[in-house]
Amino acid sequence: MDAQLIELARTAGASVVTLMATDAWERTRDGLVSLFRRTDPSRAEGVQGELDAARDDLLSARDTGDELTEGELRDAWTGRMRRLLVERPDIAEDLRALLSELDPGAKDAPQGVHLRAEASGSGRVYQAGRDQHITER
Repeated sequence: MDAQLIELARTAGASVVTLMATDAWERTRDGLVSLFRRTDPSRAEGVQGELDAARDDLLSARDTGDELTEGELRDAWTGRMRRLLVERPDIAEDLRALLSELDPGAKDAPQGVHLRAEASGSGRVYQAGRDQHITER
């Protein structure tokens, strides 16, 4: 397995666990289940149940201050993503696209925005790849 796929698996595992505790959780779960459904439909329902159980474990661990569980979950989902990519390296781009959609700041996510500007004289340029707040007086 090449280094790029290993790094993608690490990124995916970390992102999945991080997103478990956010408002993007349902989109994350649905996107991963959809990905598994395309690669192995018989496993999709099981993956959904495992994702939900992992989220419950993560939230419970955070409530009790158990920091080890989050790392264990991250390692487990990294391994699962690695095995998926070993079986189906052709879905790497689909996984990258999903991660980019769910977490635009994810490492190795394809960057779709390129900004370039030029101002002269007393001109001003304001650019942002995300939120931008400008207060001028």
